[in-house]
Amino acid sequence: MNTPLITDELDLLQSLVDLNQHPQIIELGCGAAHLSRQLLARWPRCEVTGLEVDERQHAKNLLNPQQRLQFVQAGAQAIPFEAQGFDLALMLKSLHHVPLDQLRQALAEVHRVLRPEGLLYISEPVFSGALNEVIRLFHDEEQVRAAALRAVREAVASGAWEQVTETFFDMPVHYRDFAEFEQRMIGVTFVDHRLDAPTLQAVRERFESHMTADGAHFARPMRVTLLRKC
Repeated sequence: MNTPLITDELDLLQSLVDLNQHPQIIELGCGAAHLSRQLLARWPRCEVTGLEVDERQHAKNLLNPQQRLQFVQAGAQAIPFEAQGFDLALMLKSLHHVPLDQLRQALAEVHRVLRPEGLLYISEPVFSGALNEVIRLFHDEEQVRAAALRAVREAVASGAWEQVTETFFDMPVHYRDFAEFEQRMIGVTFVDHRLDAPTLQAVRERFESHMTADGAHFARPMRVTLLRKC
């Protein structure tokens, strides 16, 4: 069976979750909150609280306010809100960034702040594909992604969560050139990538093997797990 190509993950989210029935949303590890901003534009009843642990990204977020969107500097492993305040939690490529020894605590915290039968939408990159082979030269996430998946499986097995769906899809990714790849993937603020000259050259060569007349095109394999609080 062919894996579907999805260009806008918000389309997938709305196909899985009735957002009108889940208006109070918390996004853990929100980054620049691109999806949440788009969500608020489409669903005027929704409100989003975005948690971001990276100080620099949080400061940028505060400079770009939006109605019904508040930002808080905090991590998923210590959510500074009372219990049962949210209908839906989003973790978009962020669960594997939680420290390994705090994954169980993070999922317990999300469980705590969700209302009964609240939903947790976890979107994680699968450790495979051509883009992954480029990135792993300087940032190998095989172990942390496996640990994140294992933590989800263990949380479901514990009885705290029910798995509603598991969905696989490919997300198209495009870079105009290596300079854009370097800026977006190596120059991120939440991790300090300091590449020596041989490593940078190896990354450049592997990336440029995918270059075409209009840049480099990749399909990033993704897994979405939708959990319901028991």
